[in-house]
Amino acid sequence: MKQFSLRLRKALLCDSLYLILLIISIIYIVLHSIYFKIKDVYDIKQNEFILTIKSYRIDGDKLSIEFKENLIGTYYFKTEEEKNNYNIYIGDKVEVIGSLNIPSNNTIPNTFNYKKYLHYKNIKYILNIDSIKLVKRNNNIFINIKNKIISRINKIPNNEYLYAFILGISSYIDRNIYNNYKINGITHLFALSGLHVSMFSSFLLFLFNKIKLSEKTSFILTSIFLIFFSFIASFTPSILRAVIFFILSSLNKIYYTYIKPKNLLYITFIILVLINPFYIFNTGFILSFTITYFILLFNENYKVNNSILSILVISIISFLSSLPIIINMSYEINLIGFFNNLFFIPLVSYIVFPLSLMTVLVPKLIIVFNIFTSIMQKVSMYSTHLLNLTLIIPKMNYIEIIIYYILFILIIKHKKKLILILLLFLIYLYIKPNFDKNTYIYFNDVGQADSILIRTKNNKSILIDTGGTISYKKEENWSKRNSNFNLMKDSLIPFYKSIGIKQIDYLIITHGDNDHIGESINLVNNFKVENVILNCGKKNSFEKELISVLNKNKINYYSCISELNIDNNDLIFLNTKEYDNENDNSNVVYTKLNNYKFLFMGDA
Repeated sequence: MKQFSLRLRKALLCDSLYLILLIISIIYIVLHSIYFKIKDVYDIKQNEFILTIKSYRIDGDKLSIEFKENLIGTYYFKTEEEKNNYNIYIGDKVEVIGSLNIPSNNTIPNTFNYKKYLHYKNIKYILNIDSIKLVKRNNNIFINIKNKIISRINKIPNNEYLYAFILGISSYIDRNIYNNYKINGITHLFALSGLHVSMFSSFLLFLFNKIKLSEKTSFILTSIFLIFFSFIASFTPSILRAVIFFILSSLNKIYYTYIKPKNLLYITFIILVLINPFYIFNTGFILSFTITYFILLFNENYKVNNSILSILVISIISFLSSLPIIINMSYEINLIGFFNNLFFIPLVSYIVFPLSLMTVLVPKLIIVFNIFTSIMQKVSMYSTHLLNLTLIIPKMNYIEIIIYYILFILIIKHKKKLILILLLFLIYLYIKPNFDKNTYIYFNDVGQADSILIRTKNNKSILIDTGGTISYKKEENWSKRNSNFNLMKDSLIPFYKSIGIKQIDYLIITHGDNDHIGESINLVNNFKVENVILNCGKKNSFEKELISVLNKNKINYYSCISELNIDNNDLIFLNTKEYDNENDNSNVVYTKLNNYKFLFMGDA
């Protein structure tokens, strides 16, 4: 038995063992992704269901529910009274009447694919709910505790950050504010993960040490609490990573197995992908593992004893290790991102997160809590807009990502001469579109109208119309949503950035109907536009509003241009009609572009 124990200990100290297991797990992920098919347990014509609520979210008049039976449903409250009287919670069994629909793929490349997102959650259909009725109230004590915590948070005003830091739900934060956090590379602070587990475990271990509990008992009690906290946070992948890693690290310490922290991270990864291989597609999971891996790798090679210097190092490592992920999330980076981490990591770690826990216990502290979250918002906004050090970088492919991380690993392993090569590689990523000497014409799917993007061989960008939708519904305060989809900000601008377009040189508005001009103001307010060309004649209300915004932003605009010289070989001719009547005021656009490629987006 002793000889077996020695052999086992020797095997556990072998780095090759963990690398082999890691490779096997990656092969398993690839095969699972290729061959996985969702079991079709529903008839698409079915309209009555008995389901159990797994999670829910209320945003304005919209109720979104995820059911344990692998369905996601949407219901719209018809009145404020109906919304206020809603009393169905997690774990409750309900009778639902509605219709099943197959979700659609994204029709604009490099943007969020809702169908794929649901596929990774083992969900094939979305359920449009006509009515929902309680059948049986949940009686599970743990779920009831979770419901009471959610209910308590709901009663606290301005609670969007409480949702983020207590429940790991960041979607309640205003979209524009969260996008600033994303650009600044600090969204990992909103994913419940190592930061939160470290805070809880440090406090609990300190407390148990004060009351003279044994080390083993302290670790067991702390682990139980962290598992419960994971349950409250709906077992999000990032929090599971942190909790499993803590438990493995505790066992490693108690039983003196001396397994390297990096290898413990490999084991954590393997456990999680065995639970659910699709975790690998979760952004929080990817960020959590990547940042943790590179911090552990750095700690293997360097020792930092100064606490202030340690925060700086963690900030830089967090920024650089998450760079490819941030680029492929938002297609832009803030050059002072590691300085942001230097400010935000201690602020969130030592003030905001502990204060969020105290606020749930003592709701009156929300005033103090909101002061610090307001500071977070303002610093992030200034960093994004006023300092204006953001760079648009097109989507990185897998080869580029691999090259980046190989260089970064080698640099950490004392190959400091490669820092210059890494810097040159990042510069290459930034200027990469300039090497493509083709002219591209993209027909974007914007619904009823057309939106055509032309990128010339000299990297000039011309956009013909923006698309737009007409809203006939006048929203009341109770029905306004935080996360309404916006065609320009959520699809078109991210697509422009993903292909390396840093500005629109010419925006051509063919005429003033809303389905052609409707998103132009969102474009001007959220993306750099150099020149705008309008049609001849009188201007309708949409055009006048656009002109007002152009004047405010000091953007050049013109009317009745008959020929536009983009560069030496690429021309756009505009046959501008005179304004004969209300229905005939458009520009007819012709193009003469050499060496072009057509790319159709969606059903165009």
